[in-house]
Amino acid sequence: MNPGEKVSDRYIPQQRPSRQAPASFDHRDSGTSEQLWATSREVKGAAPLELSDVHRLVVTAAHPDDESLGAGGLLARAVGLGIQVIVLIASAGEASHPASPTHRPEDLARVRSREAQEAVGRLAPTSRLDVLDLPDGRLSTVVDVMAREILDRIGDQSHGTLLVAPWHGDNHPDHAAVSAAARRVALRSGCRLVEYPIWAWHWARPGDGTLVPEQLVAVDLTLRERQQKDGGLAIYRSQVAPLSDAAGDEAVVPPGFAEHFRRDREVFVSITSPSTPEGPSGRSPSPAGLGGADHPTAIPSLDRGFFDDFYRAGRDPWGFESRWYEKRKRDITLASLPRPHFASAFEPGCAIGVLTAALAERCDRVLATDIAAAPLAVARERLAGRHGVQFEQRRIPAEWPPGLFDLVVLSEVCYYCDADDLGCVIRSAAASLNRDGILLACHWRHPVVEYPISGDEVHRRIRAESGLAVLVEHVEEDFRLDVLTPSPALSVARRDGLVR
Repeated sequence: MNPGEKVSDRYIPQQRPSRQAPASFDHRDSGTSEQLWATSREVKGAAPLELSDVHRLVVTAAHPDDESLGAGGLLARAVGLGIQVIVLIASAGEASHPASPTHRPEDLARVRSREAQEAVGRLAPTSRLDVLDLPDGRLSTVVDVMAREILDRIGDQSHGTLLVAPWHGDNHPDHAAVSAAARRVALRSGCRLVEYPIWAWHWARPGDGTLVPEQLVAVDLTLRERQQKDGGLAIYRSQVAPLSDAAGDEAVVPPGFAEHFRRDREVFVSITSPSTPEGPSGRSPSPAGLGGADHPTAIPSLDRGFFDDFYRAGRDPWGFESRWYEKRKRDITLASLPRPHFASAFEPGCAIGVLTAALAERCDRVLATDIAAAPLAVARERLAGRHGVQFEQRRIPAEWPPGLFDLVVLSEVCYYCDADDLGCVIRSAAASLNRDGILLACHWRHPVVEYPISGDEVHRRIRAESGLAVLVEHVEEDFRLDVLTPSPALSVARRDGLVR
């Protein structure tokens, strides 16, 4: 349950966060006390987790100790009931102490893998344990690998299988990545899925809407199961105790935080119904293969209500105005445009108009649209009185505007579309370009469970289906940017006569 990448020792979550998650939290803070959670409706009111129809339990984890923290009691219960148990841990946890002066990442990987073998062996002696050694801190880049590994262990025996994963809303990128893989598998196979919160017990508070009581299920642990779980957690000495007295070797699971996992019931978020073979969104499993997307294509396009809810958190829930990540990405976006000036531009999904304002400096006319009214109000205020900028509330692709443009900017918008709508967006964008027009696409690459498709899949399809030639390609861990144009795609140097 590594705290994750650090900047000034503070955990920085996904730039596309869950709706209720905080912008940042510190694992060394006291956090929400277990006394508050123990008497909360979320913990006390959770319905029993039904196990009577379970013949096999597959518990997935991002790091060694996640499985024991979130589902250690369930593992002990399953073995006691004679259920087949498989534990699959994505990484060896080598990034748990990035500033350690005494342990290198490879040292931590060996230590934590040994701890996992011992802890899981204590909790579920008859279980099978696999540690995949995928990159700790970068699991979002290998969601497809994890999905295949999980599916391999489920095979054709999804009926009677309970799949357990970290909760997607935990506000940790690695936890979200494993959740994304598990949800893809649940939708494909029809197996039942529950997810365990870990960090949410630290940063959330009872009654704040983070954990919805009606979606929670629980396992009431016997005294023996609690003792087994406590013993399993104690084995993870690299996490519950300091590696040394040196700075950077502090415990990742301090005593106050560990109290959340010593309660007499384990709480899970129920993602699929135990009575129907449906996927995470309540639809029948897709017959399609896993493919390259981080999310199953059966998830429909996000509707206006999703964004209305999102913007209730504030005027700038994504941090367009405040985050260096967003400013840097805008600068790269603008620098990637192959011409200094455009007559007309269309920007769907303009949000609060921060990129719109920058585009207006390079374009005579900009049509900017968004599906939600709240961000448009902020955008109109931002560019009040600015000549040549027009804002409209439109849903794409159904309300794609008529006319031709010199520039179409698809920035962080296409992964909200399902497979069919994305195809319409790609066709509409290509058809809207003037003969020498430019299509710029830029999208976040890490998995976000609510989104129907991944950023990488968006760009794969734009390249394959737009009929346009790639002029600029920029790829880094966090986002991908492509600039396309009708053939021939002439570079800036060729246009300026520097290359013949």
